[in-house]
Amino acid sequence: MAKIFCDFRFLLLVAAGIFIYIQMRLFATQSGYADRLAAAIEAENHCTSQMRSLIDQISLQQGRIVALEEERKRRDQECGQMKSLVQDLERKDLQRLTDKMQVPVAAVVIIACNRADYLERTIKSVLKYQRPISSRFPLFVSQDGSNPDVKSTTLSYDQLSYMQHLDFEPVQTERPGELIAYYKIARHYKWALDQLFYKHNFSRVIILEDDMDIAADFFDYFEAAAMLLDKDKSIMAVSSWNDNGQKQFVHDPYELYRSDFFPGLGWMLARSIWDELKENHKGRQFIRPEVCRTYNFGEHGSSLGQYFKQYLEPIKLNDVKVNWRSMDLSYLLEDKYSMHFANTVKKATPVYGAGVVLKAYNIDGDVRIKYRDQSDFENIARQFGIFQEWKDGVPRTAYKGVVVFRHQTSRRIFLIGPESLKLLQIEES
Repeated sequence: MAKIFCDFRFLLLVAAGIFIYIQMRLFATQSGYADRLAAAIEAENHCTSQMRSLIDQISLQQGRIVALEEERKRRDQECGQMKSLVQDLERKDLQRLTDKMQVPVAAVVIIACNRADYLERTIKSVLKYQRPISSRFPLFVSQDGSNPDVKSTTLSYDQLSYMQHLDFEPVQTERPGELIAYYKIARHYKWALDQLFYKHNFSRVIILEDDMDIAADFFDYFEAAAMLLDKDKSIMAVSSWNDNGQKQFVHDPYELYRSDFFPGLGWMLARSIWDELKENHKGRQFIRPEVCRTYNFGEHGSSLGQYFKQYLEPIKLNDVKVNWRSMDLSYLLEDKYSMHFANTVKKATPVYGAGVVLKAYNIDGDVRIKYRDQSDFENIARQFGIFQEWKDGVPRTAYKGVVVFRHQTSRRIFLIGPESLKLLQIEES
């Protein structure tokens, strides 16, 4: 019994030893796992820290990239602006160089005397369209006399040149009762043209008066017409004016005519013609538009308001921008125009007898009416309301005795002189 008890105790000791060993092994294993877990957690924390650091670095780099992209865009924009500025400067330098080398089409002179308020309006009207092309059309004001307001008004503009004509010689009129003012104006015109042609050496001059507005295509019109002056020596001058240019008598802004009557009121003359002619036009003709490129607003002046209300105030100033550079104006040359005009007159329907205005109104298309003499012309002109005046045997606007104007619509009326059809080589119907 005692032996059995001793064996049991031995077994308990053995079991206890084994249990203690197992517990120690378990503790050692758990300690290893705990160390590994701690190491893993530490590694994870380190990895997380590195990840966050990397993310921070990436964010920082992205910020730098965005900043660099914005800087690149800003510099590209600055480069673009600089390039545009350089191109603009090069263009302006080229334009200045071109302007210096460019031969003017014509000098423009405004003839003035003592109407400073009128003059200022005219200068502003001219500069409105002349500024962009000032090198091709240099602007002058020529003052007759010493009116201080006219001089100060002119000198207040740095875009033009000032000339002053002082004439103290007495005027002798050819006929009693004639206005001295017209003789003084003629002297001033001659002096101004001599100055511009011979002192300033221009090849052409456009003459305006100090009471005129100009149309938007005024300069384009004269630039295109300069070719006609150069090619055709039978043309004395090109005018921007039509005496019968009242609103009811015009229609086509593209239509130009030759005329034996000097229209005046905004006209261009070549030096070669001035050299030869001075005050005698030797049968030469003039170019005029159907629709005026100048408008005369001067009710008060040397003419004492003559004709203003009836003929000048109702004038239509062209408001259509015509591309004259694309126009073929060769039909206006002397060797072509007579046939061109004759073909137009030939197609017109003849009207005879009394009541020509009503008869013309009732006919579709162009009409021609023959007048016997000056008195008959004046009677017919009075019925239509056009200018009745003749000068040196020529009706205003006439070409070979033919006066043409529109009536109510686009219909043209041709008033035909007694010799006109013969001069135009048209057989009498």
